[in-house]
Amino acid sequence: MMASRMDPIIQVDGLTKNYGKFTAVNGISFSVNKGEIFAFLGPNGAGKSTTIKMLITLLRPTKGGAKIGSFDILTDSSEVRRIIGYVPQMVSVDGSLSAYDNLMLMARLYDLKAKERKGRINEILEFLNLEDKASVLVKNFSGGMVRKLEIGQAFVHNPLVLFLDEPTAGLDPVAKKSVWGHLVDLNKKFGTTIFFTTHNMDEAEDAATRVTIINQGKISAIGTPAELEKRTGKKNATLEDVFIFFTGDKLEEQGNFKDIKETRRTLGKRG
Repeated sequence: MMASRMDPIIQVDGLTKNYGKFTAVNGISFSVNKGEIFAFLGPNGAGKSTTIKMLITLLRPTKGGAKIGSFDILTDSSEVRRIIGYVPQMVSVDGSLSAYDNLMLMARLYDLKAKERKGRINEILEFLNLEDKASVLVKNFSGGMVRKLEIGQAFVHNPLVLFLDEPTAGLDPVAKKSVWGHLVDLNKKFGTTIFFTTHNMDEAEDAATRVTIINQGKISAIGTPAELEKRTGKKNATLEDVFIFFTGDKLEEQGNFKDIKETRRTLGKRG
């Protein structure tokens, strides 16, 4: 795991998202350093996905703001999207296309120069151990292979920050290990900052340099896994103990329909 440098690449300041009287994200502030693997944890409905969607400019904050690199998510949204990659919970590859063609589509969308596309795609396929699957239709892929290809799509343009929302949800243990192996290698080899959500405390504890816990739209805790485990006061505490200590019982998911509706409306406007 690559050690982070004290050089913020994400700076969040008072970020807020309201849906009528319901506050999904309530004035949160934090920073992520360049080169970190940063876990953003919380119960269902706590505001994790809403926060990510504001940071990647798919949802507009009600109040507050954030910067990714030197770009403001409100005034520099196009520039923000050029320096980030995003792997959503929902499947984002086309099953009717081959792995190579899915990557080529993203390379064109990100305006990679024509002379660079083939080499970049082959580099990604090799990095993900998918070279022998380049011409295979993605509908024939396993869940783990699909997830790796989605990471490849999000990384085709060499983003500074890679956002992942539940990157291993629904995968078997072997596939989860493979996906995380590639993510950690990505961080080590290219210095890519990784910002992820998960409900798997083991993978957060193993991979994250720092952890933030959000609950009911507010930041409950932030620190290294070891620091947060110490704060529980429990001997031999785990990150699961930390999660329970700072959140209590899991909350019911709230606001997701409105969240998805606004996200799709924003995507529609951007084509």
